Amino acid sequence: MSRDEIDRTLTRLKGERERITQGLLELEAHQGYQMLKGTRLTGETERSWVGINGRMATLWKLFDAHGKVLGEAEELRERHSKPGQAQLAELTRLLTGTSVELVSEEIPLEERTLLGPTGEWLTLDGVIERMTPLYEETAGLVASVNEIWSALLTRLGEVEETARAVAALHGALGAHEPAFDELSRLLAAVRETVRSDPMSLTSGGQADTARIDAIGTDLTALRGRLEDALRIRDEHDARARGIEATIGLVETAEHEAADARDRVLAKIDSPQLPDIPVTSVALRDRLAALEGLRGEGRWVELASRAAEVEQAAATALDQARQTTALITGVLDRRDELRGRLDAYKAKAGRLGLAEDTELTGLHQRAHDLLWTSPCDLRGATKALADYQRAIASRAEGTSR
Repeated sequence: MSRDEIDRTLTRLKGERERITQGLLELEAHQGYQMLKGTRLTGETERSWVGINGRMATLWKLFDAHGKVLGEAEELRERHSKPGQAQLAELTRLLTGTSVELVSEEIPLEERTLLGPTGEWLTLDGVIERMTPLYEETAGLVASVNEIWSALLTRLGEVEETARAVAALHGALGAHEPAFDELSRLLAAVRETVRSDPMSLTSGGQADTARIDAIGTDLTALRGRLEDALRIRDEHDARARGIEATIGLVETAEHEAADARDRVLAKIDSPQLPDIPVTSVALRDRLAALEGLRGEGRWVELASRAAEVEQAAATALDQARQTTALITGVLDRRDELRGRLDAYKAKAGRLGLAEDTELTGLHQRAHDLLWTSPCDLRGATKALADYQRAIASRAEGTSR
């Protein structure tokens, strides 16, 4: 090589070395690499780190061997501003020849013999060619581990935040849910796995958060129950008054149903009536039991029981009102028949049948049944139908 060719080659190799230096330093400073290096690892992740660390050590050894020869060439060129043929030949050998000797541990296992490593010589460009795929593989492994680890830690952080919220709710309520102890134990176990062996929590090369998600789901449900309990505690007095008021309405509705039943029994003969619901007493007992839970600070149970009593009171009120409506409906039916009888009598008058003796008898029979207590509602209905059919028959004859 000429002096100019040597100088151009030196410039190129030094520029490449600077870029390689930056690349290796950035790889070592990578978050994933630093986490692997600074953490007590176990299992699959520990095995991955052994491989990554070994590859990184090989990269630095190749880098040092490359730098040693390049340094010799730079030093030789600096000593001879006008190198002679001997210096040019040596510089050519250093820069383009197989001038870099690999020590035994840098020789891949598959290239060794039964007698052990026999040594290997590479050019400076050959060293870079050897380093390039090794660097890319190492960087890819580090990035993959970092991505998986970050995803697991992010999800773990969210679940731990929920766990802290649950613990705070326990403190505010002055109570403790036994289920939280088991969830805390499971969370501690998965936390240790995430921190020491994240690679064991993978599926298809991606982070598998199923274990963390399951704990998070249970903690979220527990948090919801505790928040309900805290709300119940803070709103209990007002809610209890609301339940008490509803029970009062139930009691009133039951009395109204009983009164309506008495009226119907007095005015209607053998009516088919529904049973009168009597639930207000039992509801008051259940409401009193809530106060017992409140006094014991059993807020979680109180939240569930209060909702049950509230719903039961609302259902009882609807049932009592429906029963009253069914009972009074019997009297409404009698009143409807009375109104129809008057309407048919008016129709008979318009048809000129007011003096019809048979119609008068049919009307009187229906009238007596409807205005007699207790009223035979079935008999009155039949008598009214007979009266209506007789009027219709006469009206049809008159028309013909």
